[in-house]
Amino acid sequence: MAVVGRLHNLDNGCVKGKSEKQKMEDELDDKIIYQTYMSHMKIMSRMAWGSGGGGAGGGGGAGMSSMSFSPVAMASYVGRLFRAYVLKPEILIFGVVIFVLFIYLHSVDVWSRNVLGKLQQTLGSQRTKEKRLNLFNSGDLERASWELKVGPVSAYAVQGRRAKMEDRFVINDDINGTGVALFAVFDGHGGEFAANYAKDKLVKNLTDKVVEIKKLIQGGTVVGEAEKCEDVTTTYGSAAQRRKSFKKTTTDECMGGTTEITDAEILNKLESLRPITREAKPSKEPPQKAVPIKSYFDNTGTIDYGKLLTDQVLAADRLLVEAAKKTLDIAGTTALIAILEGSKLIVANVGDSRGVMCDGRGNAIPMSFDHKPQQMRERKRIREAGGFVTFNGVWRVAGILATSRALGDYPLKDKKLVIADPDILTFELRDHRPMFAILASDGLWDTFSNEEAVAFIKERLHEPDYGAKSITLQAYYRGSLDNITVIVINFKENAFSYQKTKPSA
Repeated sequence: MAVVGRLHNLDNGCVKGKSEKQKMEDELDDKIIYQTYMSHMKIMSRMAWGSGGGGAGGGGGAGMSSMSFSPVAMASYVGRLFRAYVLKPEILIFGVVIFVLFIYLHSVDVWSRNVLGKLQQTLGSQRTKEKRLNLFNSGDLERASWELKVGPVSAYAVQGRRAKMEDRFVINDDINGTGVALFAVFDGHGGEFAANYAKDKLVKNLTDKVVEIKKLIQGGTVVGEAEKCEDVTTTYGSAAQRRKSFKKTTTDECMGGTTEITDAEILNKLESLRPITREAKPSKEPPQKAVPIKSYFDNTGTIDYGKLLTDQVLAADRLLVEAAKKTLDIAGTTALIAILEGSKLIVANVGDSRGVMCDGRGNAIPMSFDHKPQQMRERKRIREAGGFVTFNGVWRVAGILATSRALGDYPLKDKKLVIADPDILTFELRDHRPMFAILASDGLWDTFSNEEAVAFIKERLHEPDYGAKSITLQAYYRGSLDNITVIVINFKENAFSYQKTKPSA
């Protein structure tokens, strides 16, 4: 019992000792927390306030009155914290690693998307390719492809990756039996209105004018003397004056004497000739003066197709702009027109559709040159008109249009930033002895150079469509994002008159 009593007293002493020790530890923890709190408050005070000169031992009231806001002190303290915690080598290295990893992952994501997209387009299975071809040839899916073959000329067009087909093309290998052929490509933008207008109105006006001129020549009427040929017809002057100025001549007679003609039927034809700029609907602009028929002949009596094309293109553009303003249609179109008569090939170009010829040696001969805003003469003209050229993926007029010349586009046309003046190039085919020629919208030239296109068609000229379909689809598979239209003129078929006659000595 005594032993038990001693053990009990010992346990009570231990418990008492533990409680006193625990109490001391709690008091120490309180002091640490208090000191930490006070240190934190001092730090925060130093960040927000600076000493105004009062001593540390001053009274509380005096101390507070001596405190003043100090941005310099705050900035200094933040700087010390930044150097102490952020600019440590391990922090910097870790940050650089994270940044490089992020850039790498982002680059891999972008690269993989581009590569996979191209692989799906170009290296898909044969079944996928067949499905694509079936899509093009399907007339049920908004007629995604168009093709036409007329004699030695073939055309193929695809809508491609655009929501609508805005390209138009024309093939007329013999205008009303006149022996004159006309080929055209119109690449619309901003809608189909302008391209449709050019195809329907401009081409009709051109063909009508060619027929009228040819009828006059076939009737034995070519404009007169080499040095002083009088007007064949004009909207001014009396009928007697027009009758007197009308001479029956041939090309050779134009250099010599002429015989006066008073044939009533022919004179009636002259009376009924329409000026190229006259429109049935009233025009808001002052009426344009009629262009004399005589102006479409040179001094030797040869038809000046360059002037004819220029006048008709500008006249059609004026009427197109008037029609577009009535419906607020801002659409526009490029125009690439080729006229072939005998051994003469005349090409008019407005915009960035392009023609190229393969001569007898296999060389690529440009038949037109693109009108791009970044070209020196185009940029200068745009700036003189008060406009500007910017780069947004491609160079654009006023940040809007990627070609500096077009038909339509009346908001830019009114400010003279875009014009419709065509460039005219004339080729003597006997000098080049061409194998073929290509006329195409810029959907082709976005993925082919002139030389590549010529080499591609040269190897496929034996195909039924002279390679027009092959090169069009190839441009699509190469990633062209635009509508694609291609016309191939095969001169090897010997269908044109210059190949059937011997060159003159």
